[in-house]
Amino acid sequence: AQAPVKVSAETEDTSKYLTIKSPMIGTFYRSAGPDKASFVNVGDEVKAGQVVCIIEAMKLFNEIESEISGRIVKVLVENSSPVEYDQPLFLVEPA
Repeated sequence: AQAPVKVSAETEDTSKYLTIKSPMIGTFYRSAGPDKASFVNVGDEVKAGQVVCIIEAMKLFNEIESEISGRIVKVLVENSSPVEYDQPLFLVEPA
């Protein structure tokens, strides 16, 4: 019998996480303004329907809502950086 393979902390299993993806092309913002707090941070619990970020597309600021409930484990995009359609924005551990 083979010994069980130990997974190091470096190779985190992300398959159990869900992703919140960008529904559009635009610019990703973590908060409503430069002096405002981020909508969500790593470790925060989110509920379906909760705003997690804003994506600005053609001067329209679109509030992006989570479709899932869980805990934010990783923010995958830097603030005010461009995002593509369907690009993963957040990793969420399902609640």
